[in-house]
Amino acid sequence: MNIKNFLLFSLLAIISYAGFAQQQSTKLAFTISVDDQLKDSFKSNGRLLIYLSVSEKPEPRFSSVFDGKAFIFGINLTNWGKNENRHINGSDDWSKTSEWDFNSVPQGVYYVQAVWFQNRDAESRSNTPGNLYSAPVKVDTKGKQQVELTLTEIIPERTLEEHELVEFFEMESQALTKWWNKPVDLKASVLLPSGYKSNPNKKYPVRYNVAGYGGRYTRINSLIKNEEFMSWWTSEDSPQIITVFLDGEGPFGDCYQLDSENSGPYGEALINELIPEIEKQFRIEGTAESRFVDGCSTGGWVSLALQLIYPKTFNGCWSYSPDPVCFAKMQLVNVYENENAFYNDRGYLRPSMRDIYGEPQFSIKQEITAENVEGYSNTFVTSGGQWGAWNALYSPKGKDGLPKPIFDPVTGAIDKEVAEHWKKYDLLKYTASNWPELGPKLKGKIHIWMGDMDNFYLNNSMRDFDQYLKSTTNPKSDAQIEFTPMKGHCSNYSHKRILTEIQQKLSEME
Repeated sequence: MNIKNFLLFSLLAIISYAGFAQQQSTKLAFTISVDDQLKDSFKSNGRLLIYLSVSEKPEPRFSSVFDGKAFIFGINLTNWGKNENRHINGSDDWSKTSEWDFNSVPQGVYYVQAVWFQNRDAESRSNTPGNLYSAPVKVDTKGKQQVELTLTEIIPERTLEEHELVEFFEMESQALTKWWNKPVDLKASVLLPSGYKSNPNKKYPVRYNVAGYGGRYTRINSLIKNEEFMSWWTSEDSPQIITVFLDGEGPFGDCYQLDSENSGPYGEALINELIPEIEKQFRIEGTAESRFVDGCSTGGWVSLALQLIYPKTFNGCWSYSPDPVCFAKMQLVNVYENENAFYNDRGYLRPSMRDIYGEPQFSIKQEITAENVEGYSNTFVTSGGQWGAWNALYSPKGKDGLPKPIFDPVTGAIDKEVAEHWKKYDLLKYTASNWPELGPKLKGKIHIWMGDMDNFYLNNSMRDFDQYLKSTTNPKSDAQIEFTPMKGHCSNYSHKRILTEIQQKLSEME
């Protein structure tokens, strides 16, 4: 082949490839409307989230974005008239989890769904009551597409399963109402023991259960539907203990049941308002000796934190797979010494989750990218997600009125001034700093379980916590910390086991 023909062939190849590449993507535009039946519920300001998934099930709004098969796009909209069809296209300023935008969607078949996040003042996450959504629409992206999505559904309010041993509790918190300058309610569900109704003069010990991340008071429903548990719970042999299921909702995600500069005095509200009122209302003994706290994951961290910070309020915590108890090992990040949360010192992406054999599932960067899309500030700070909630609890308030981010939401660069503020909530630092006074108040009260292949690397910080407690003197810690090889996150958590162990402790006290 001579040079002229070679150049001609190369040019044709480039043109052909360019044409082929162009055929492999398409533009998507959207027309969003509100169904007539929902117009009275529709609010004109909010955040529009559009979900694309290559799979029909689960619905796109519930699909994981960490496997490369589902994607989220988010944009704030204002002054949207309920009778107006809103036209959205790729030139709009979207936050997104994908590397491509609506002007260059890879060709294929997608299931597309819209969520109108309009209820932010009531709840911190998008798939929560009061928000609107469309039915999924199947789109085959061959050429330019105009996709019509109609908001036909509203996420319903939560309800509790009806059962004679289930009660709903709600009260306005004066502390939180004053902080936010608007009414703020506290909610909980109550599981009564089998003998409660037949013993009207008897008072009972209480267990406060804290949910895993974002868990609501309605998680009692899963226990009521569990035939094996309920068969045991309604038997004569079951522990006669009241369980209160605390609500995890807060203004920036899970409230973590503690005071913070951003969410307000949730610790004060729990200790000084909810607990006294609920114990008065449900014939609870109301003594520290008869009061216990437990939970797994977020609930594991909160239950341990409550026992440490309010040692005289509770007579024991059962903490399973708690969130990082020291921030030198915040999963795989040392917030005090590392420069970047996304990449380690060798330039590798830090994983956030693994399976029990060590295979990474997704990275912290992927996690934050998704939270940036969910957040109305286009950052994880307002996402209502896990990192957003950690950040709201541990960080100081910024000049914009929002929590200051511990790291840059795009680059992952850690803010050392914010990291200094996190030390206040570092449970290892707190325990070590207060041990002479704190240690005697914790005798017999700390029960911790951790899988040694925790899916979120939480065993690393717990090893440091365990090592410290084993080194203590005056007094020597008697904390029970159990590590189980080849076990993952919360895999050994059991309501029945915890209730049985609390009952055993109560029996030993008699």
